[in-house]
Order: sequence, then structure tokens, then C-alpha cells
Amino acid sequence: MNIKAVIFDLDGTIVSDEDEYGEAFRRVLTSLGVKVNSKYPHVGGIGVEANWPILIKKYSIKSDRSIAELTGEIQKQYLKLLDRVTLKKGFLILIKRLREMDIKTAIATSNSRFILEEIFDRFGIEKYFDSVTTGEEVREKKPSPEIYKIAGDKLEIDPKYILVIEDSKAGIEAARRAGMHTAAIARGGVHKKELKEAEFVVMSLIDILDEVF
Repeated sequence: MNIKAVIFDLDGTIVSDEDEYGEAFRRVLTSLGVKVNSKYPHVGGIGVEANWPILIKKYSIKSDRSIAELTGEIQKQYLKLLDRVTLKKGFLILIKRLREMDIKTAIATSNSRFILEEIFDRFGIEKYFDSVTTGEEVREKKPSPEIYKIAGDKLEIDPKYILVIEDSKAGIEAARRAGMHTAAIARGGVHKKELKEAEFVVMSLIDILDEVF
């Protein structure tokens, strides 16, 4: 496998923020009168905006607020929790090693450019990426391959030489449909089963160096 570029998902892949997004969604749903029993009431990997039609239908939500306004409220709540967010274990070791190997690196996230910039400011990691692609640049969210096709075009590298690192089923499907190789970061046994379509399923970013390179 001759990998010339690696594209990273952001949430749950570069940063550990699953709990923070879960809490942000719970706060906003509660404000809408929804009784939330799940720690993670949202669908991972598809972005905040794409979650709202699903949640509105699931909980029969009636609100005068638009999806854009509800999405903004989630982002506001998330930013209040940003000081809890950490980089994924092994990320810096992996990204620095890839750069030493002259492998191009990029981000493709369903999240907004605004949130990405906040994460860049917090962790100082923007310098490690050749390009970024965010949710504003696509019409279709993951599992559509659109975001990975755009990210691959920016890198000017054939998809068959690109590895995508993801943490969601939707993200893995998107990358596969874009014709790219896939590695999934699992958080546990149940989550690992959800990611079985990936070529590589690992428990840590460090493991990718041994498994792929």
C-alpha cells in the first residue's frame, strides 16, 4: 500500500470531544422540552446541522427556531465546553511522523470552519495540515463521498494513494465511496463492530503507524 496522503476527520479522530458534543445536544434538546435519556442523543459523523431533521422527527420537536439557529446553539454550547476537549492520544506523534515521511496531511470535517478555527487556536495544530475541507464546502454530508472527493482534489493525489482516518460509520462509508483507503479509531468493543467496514480498525492513532506504515 503506497500511501501518499492522509486525511483526518476532526471530531472524535483528532480531538476527543464526543462527550462534549453529547452534552451540548442534551442541553439544547432539554431547552426544547425534550426528555433526553441517552448520553449521545445525536448521530456521530454527519455534522450538527444534518442531525436536526433526524432529531426533530425522532422527538416530535415543535420550535420556531430554524435549523441554522439550532445548529448555532449547539456550537455555542460546545464552545462553552471547549476547555474540556483534548487531543486524541497519539495524534501529535502520528502527524509529526507522517510529515517526516513527506506524506501530505489534510482535514475533512462535517463541522464548520468557525469551530475548526477555534480548535486550531486552542491546540496550535494548523501548521501540520496541507489543506482543510469543512462542512460549508459540501452540499451532501457524510456518508456522501463529496467531502473526501473535494479534499482529495485539493491534495492533487489519486484517491487510491490516500488513507482516511475516521471514527464513524458514516465517515468510513464516505471515504470508501470516494475510492480511498480507510482506518477507523474505535472507542471500545461495541464501537469497533460499527466500524468493521474499515480496512484497519485500531484503538489508538499510534497503532496506525504499525498497521499501515
